[in-house]
Amino acid sequence: MAARKPFLLRIDPALWAELEAWAQDELRSVNGQIEYLLKQAVAKRKGPPKTAAAEAAKSIHPTSAGEGVEPTH
Repeated sequence: MAARKPFLLRIDPALWAELEAWAQDELRSVNGQIEYLLKQAVAKRKGPPKTAAAEAAKSIHPTSAGEGVEPTH
């Protein structure tokens, strides 16, 4: 397992209490709950995982702004 980076987090006591209760409901430590939530947020920000086939298709047929629009004559 990779080493973990320790850091100090200042947090509102009310938010801490909410995280503590949530972590307890999911049988995690508060630290584990915060890490889990951060991983979810990062994954959501990155979007769905890209497959090798989708990447290959994109490089062959790049998308354009007018994709799916019928050309006008």
